[in-house]
Amino acid sequence: MIKTGDPRRLGVPASEARLNFDTELQELGGGPRRRLLMVDDEPAFELSFYCGTCPLLFRRLETAREKLSLESMQERLIGTLDDPDGGGVIDAFGTLLPEGEYLPLLLEVEPRLVIPGREGDYFSGEQVTTWGIDQFWGLPEYPHTPYYRTFETAVDADAHLYEFVVPMVPPTWNERERVEAYVALMEQGTVPTAVAISTLDVCRPAIDRGDDYFVHWGLTHFLLDGHHKLEAAAAAGRTVRLLSLLALGESLSGADHQARLPALRARPRATRATGSESACG
Repeated sequence: MIKTGDPRRLGVPASEARLNFDTELQELGGGPRRRLLMVDDEPAFELSFYCGTCPLLFRRLETAREKLSLESMQERLIGTLDDPDGGGVIDAFGTLLPEGEYLPLLLEVEPRLVIPGREGDYFSGEQVTTWGIDQFWGLPEYPHTPYYRTFETAVDADAHLYEFVVPMVPPTWNERERVEAYVALMEQGTVPTAVAISTLDVCRPAIDRGDDYFVHWGLTHFLLDGHHKLEAAAAAGRTVRLLSLLALGESLSGADHQARLPALRARPRATRATGSESACG
């Protein structure tokens, strides 16, 4: 954690915003089915279900094809942002977002690229230890995108915070020359800045099916700007600054959870010891 701003009202009317949160309705006029992150009126990601007992989720959909960088901010974000309000970055990106309350968080992260189903994948690792595998598919949840893991820490004995940075498009879509240019800048000591809209989803399984029953706090940052920077930092083992705009009204968490987040994010990184690990330790 570098610095936290005060919650503030940002955004434009939903009809003008390039990014929105929405709920998909049943075809025959039923209740809500999927919670969605929309980009340019197209479903981009399916998010954790509203019930709060289903597993944490960010699943890229077929229509997720757009980044949301702002040309006017490129020069400002090549270097290090030292304050959330520095350089008018928040107001500039606020023009892409729907009206609502946002909490600015300025973080320093060292991203680790994760491929679903491989080593370090949250969905086939920690999530399965709590929820087990999907009862219908007989498989773990699958996010349909590579993503970055950046931080985790204990909330208390019965809850753990996991942080993810999710690119709007896969790293394979990035321009190789730009990634290499950022690697070179980082090796010279530059710490560039990325920008994300974020959610805090707190998920507790209704039934104990796994080996370790606890509450998962998922802090998920969806990249608005910084796709090449995150890949470069992951490749070079370097850090980047991340300006997170936490959508307070669109997160599956209460005001009490959100109020605790800055202090939790300032704690030392810590993995969760499972019951068997605790017994051995």
